[in-house]
Amino acid sequence: MGDIRDLHSSERTRIPMLRAMSDATLSAPPEGAVSPVTSQAAIVRPPRRYGLMNGLGTWTLYKREVQRYLKVWMQTLFAPVITTLLFMTVFKLAFGDRGQLTGDFEGLVYNNFLAPGLVVMGVLQNAFQNTSSSLTISKVQGSQVDFLMPPLSPLELTVGFIGGAATRGIMVGVISGLAIHFSGPIIWLVTLGQVHVDSLASLNISHLWAVVYFGAVASIILGALGAMGGIWADKFDHLAAVTNFVIVPLTFLSGTFYDIKVMVEPFYTIAHFDPFFYLIDGFRYGFLGVANSSVMTGVAVSGVLAVLTSAGVWWMFRSGYKLKA
Repeated sequence: MGDIRDLHSSERTRIPMLRAMSDATLSAPPEGAVSPVTSQAAIVRPPRRYGLMNGLGTWTLYKREVQRYLKVWMQTLFAPVITTLLFMTVFKLAFGDRGQLTGDFEGLVYNNFLAPGLVVMGVLQNAFQNTSSSLTISKVQGSQVDFLMPPLSPLELTVGFIGGAATRGIMVGVISGLAIHFSGPIIWLVTLGQVHVDSLASLNISHLWAVVYFGAVASIILGALGAMGGIWADKFDHLAAVTNFVIVPLTFLSGTFYDIKVMVEPFYTIAHFDPFFYLIDGFRYGFLGVANSSVMTGVAVSGVLAVLTSAGVWWMFRSGYKLKA
């Protein structure tokens, strides 16, 4: 009986197998033909070639960085402008027309001297914050793979991140300058013509090339420094230390609020080793037509610094420093 049951069991197993084999034979393509599956697998698609630079990928990364801060424009664009206007208002109320400048800026109104410094200070700080916060957040959340996996070279990553930071810095600078220059008419419009006040300062441009060059280079340098800080920082405390102990002191002590010639030695000489001094002095020259130092020296120093800081970011992306395992 056991042998009979085994026989029936083997028959039940063998019959479906035979049916499957016959079905496979009937469905098999004729000899020499290629099945659709085999033909699809045999197609080898060539790798996509982007030429010298992946323009689409770089543009997409740049748009991502710009849209990231535009989504919170009240915090990233409007808040810095309010801070600049508050600085100007406090100094306007404290000094009025009594502020006296000496040396190269003798005879100029203090608020007209102060305004370009505050504008470029906003450019510096916001360009730094854009790249530093973007990269630090990506590292903390573990989402840096979003820009490391796409076919973007280290140069393209550098251009995308610094370009986004420079755009934010320039936007803050333009809005701050317009708000200061037209603050009087703005207040008149807001109060429906009930309040007539002078503007906080007059920002008449004397040398357009200096305003454009130093504004753009300042945003590029601080965008690059922010990228390096963001890649280096393991948490937000590290980034805050860089901001509070490096960026803010260099910005405040570089002639933003005063003529550096009032400083005594050796601080006067030390100020000339502060790269932010040349950025602020050159930008102010574009409005006032007067500078503390040689403008061409500032052009050379800022240009070299922009290249060096951008090269530093490129090296960090290329080596994968604190980004790749």
